[in-house]
Amino acid sequence: MVNRTHREVRLAARPTGPVTDDLFEIVEVPVPEPGPGQVLVRNTHMGVAAVMRTLMDETTDVPMPSFEIGAPLHGPAIGEVVAAPGTGLAPGDLVEHRLGWREYALVGADAAHRLEPGLMSDPAAYLSQGPTALMGIERGAEVRPGDTVFVTGAAGGVGSLAGQIARQFGAVRVIGSTGSRQKADRLVKELGYDAVVIRGAGPLEDQLREAAPDGVDAVFDNVGGEQLVAALAVANRGARIALVGALASQLSADGTAAARTELDTLSLLSRGITLRGIALYDHLDLIPQWNRRFAEGLRAGTLTFPHARLHGVEQAPRALRELTEGRHLGAVLVEL
Repeated sequence: MVNRTHREVRLAARPTGPVTDDLFEIVEVPVPEPGPGQVLVRNTHMGVAAVMRTLMDETTDVPMPSFEIGAPLHGPAIGEVVAAPGTGLAPGDLVEHRLGWREYALVGADAAHRLEPGLMSDPAAYLSQGPTALMGIERGAEVRPGDTVFVTGAAGGVGSLAGQIARQFGAVRVIGSTGSRQKADRLVKELGYDAVVIRGAGPLEDQLREAAPDGVDAVFDNVGGEQLVAALAVANRGARIALVGALASQLSADGTAAARTELDTLSLLSRGITLRGIALYDHLDLIPQWNRRFAEGLRAGTLTFPHARLHGVEQAPRALRELTEGRHLGAVLVEL
């Protein structure tokens, strides 16, 4: 049986500062009917990410469409196929797509990707940000055996996996950054970080030099700004710097301030340091690779999936707000 109506979360207004609950509205609408070549999906889980704060602005530099006022938001989701006339999908198939923030989604058959049955013991694990973490470690920072690795934004959905992956690629010392002592302690005790520098607990460069007395060989940068400056100051000759995120600007007070970083280009040249901007849309082949790697790691206990899980589509605005406020460690998901 398919419900006659379902709920979706719409953008009610553009933010002028941090995410607040009044920027959203929850609306009950009819469940759409699929036509030929369309797939009706009952969403079971969705994820939120810091980039969604950026997409709430009318214009952004992010190569993704901004959210529209009065329209449902969009983002990664998984769910079960209800109907898929004229497609290769069948009712009950588990699929991933980009129309989260609603209980039912109507997507084109080419936008609903069938997931391997039984691969993940918890289907929510398909919503990890592991593909981005793997991309930055393997192809961006090119982590090698013996490296000292610095991961900025280590307590987020990406960073909480990047440190684990760096260890798998042979890093001998993994250092993270975060915004609180509580998260720093959890990163060391639960996720295997060797040391953590804390934003606001003193000059970041001084903290990083103490944590990495022999310098850093590879940097996975989620943040930019002063954390990238500190990483460059402590980077060894030949260090590889992967620019993966820009949390300093995405989570700034007004959501728009650029995280500008002054570079001493002569120093970078003389030390042979590589900076590489890298984005997942150029490395989509990593997604199935990551799913297999993650499933095997979860079963073997060599990888963990730190995340918070809220329940009900009405909790999606809260999930994004709490993520941007730094309330959680790891990914933030909503079970619908």
